[in-house]
Amino acid sequence: MVNKLIETIVSAIEDKKGKNIVSLDLSGFDGAICSNFVVCNADSTTQVAAIADGIEEKVRETLGEKVWRIEGQQNAVWIAMDYVDVVVHIFQTELRSFYRLEELWADAPMVKYEYEE
Repeated sequence: MVNKLIETIVSAIEDKKGKNIVSLDLSGFDGAICSNFVVCNADSTTQVAAIADGIEEKVRETLGEKVWRIEGQQNAVWIAMDYVDVVVHIFQTELRSFYRLEELWADAPMVKYEYEE
């Protein structure tokens, strides 16, 4: 089920032209808050918000799952979406390079998704 959720999330991000999409498998880490992160970025707050809306809509339509919790919609510079097993991080580009979330979990297996125009 987690793989299908990740595929659906990545597809929704690609639909809204999100950039640098990766998933991190955190299942091997004690104390990790979820089994996977999906991380991407966008160049504007408008696009960050559109990606979050697109994910929420596509996951609900495709899998019938609702987001458990969502944070950051007010300013849309970093939106976190909690699907319990998968947490999605949508950053505005500058913030992603500042926080370098992937480096915090550098030991986690990573999948990079190549977006094709």
